[in-house]
Amino acid sequence: MSEAASRRELDAIAWPPTWPRVLDAEFGPPVAGEYRATPEDFQVAEVLDFVPEGEGEHLWLHIEKRDLTTAMAVRDLARLCGVSPRDVGYSGMKDRLAVTRQWLSVQLPGREAPSGLHDALADRGVHVLAEARHPRKLKRGVHRANRFRLRLTGPALEDPDFEARWAQLGKQGVANYVGPQRFGPEGRNLPRARSLLARGWRKRDDRDGMLLSAARSFLFNELLAERVRNGSWNRLLAGEVAILDGTASQFSVTAPDAELDGRAARLDLHPSGILWGVGDSVAKEEALALEHRLPERYPALCAGLAHAQVRLARRSLRLRLGEPSLTRGESALWLAFSLPRGAFATAVLRELIAHPTL
Repeated sequence: MSEAASRRELDAIAWPPTWPRVLDAEFGPPVAGEYRATPEDFQVAEVLDFVPEGEGEHLWLHIEKRDLTTAMAVRDLARLCGVSPRDVGYSGMKDRLAVTRQWLSVQLPGREAPSGLHDALADRGVHVLAEARHPRKLKRGVHRANRFRLRLTGPALEDPDFEARWAQLGKQGVANYVGPQRFGPEGRNLPRARSLLARGWRKRDDRDGMLLSAARSFLFNELLAERVRNGSWNRLLAGEVAILDGTASQFSVTAPDAELDGRAARLDLHPSGILWGVGDSVAKEEALALEHRLPERYPALCAGLAHAQVRLARRSLRLRLGEPSLTRGESALWLAFSLPRGAFATAVLRELIAHPTL
């Protein structure tokens, strides 16, 4: 499909898309609220399932950064250690307007870290909380979860339904929309992805794969939105691919039964949706029919992703909130909860407050 045809395919989409919220059916639209007015209002801590071994050629640093992206911290650490950014490892990308804690690793075989490294990083807004050696580089996606602590203000806090909305999210889970961060300011990553896929994706034009991810995420959100509308976002369909909560384990469901429906109701497992790419979906019947609507509606995006040879994958349609809590102050409210890696706190917030960025 030509770039002109691809452009027409997405030009009709208003931004931000009106992807439906789950709680609107029960409570109506949320009231306006504010979040992330300062970095301290949005706190994130990465949770690993292991600790560094204490020896090896990689120096691991547990850092707290403020008002910096992970990429910025990586570049600073590489420069100060005299290595390439490729020699610095991290598990997850963290937002800029936030106070975040995560591990970084830097390969320093046979040598110590430069003198004054901690102070130099602190001058850039990166504080080292702990350090240890490990034999291997920290790889992407190895953390188990992220723990969030978020400060909310505004009229939403006076909404008599606010705490009921919060309780319902803890009970039934959260629609696992990919957050607006993935699409860039005003969704500009999506038309950029469209143009690149129409020309033919090349890694040199999208080195970190962010544009590929934006296209796949948009298609996933469209599928999830359809399942929110038809009420199947939190239940198993015939031919479903179920994902066990908190894991990457998947299995096919020929037909839901009372046992599987009960496990889904307890949030022990979740329905899943496709992240478009090369390969055959293992979904069948009703679940597969919904996935097949994506190439019918967005043939250029789907064809471009297939041509780019990105591999098909799956993502849970629903999230469980881990250890949710709510604390009220005089003029603000604090929410705390954990989400599995790859999930977005904005998916939680959009069910609770109305805000232009959600």
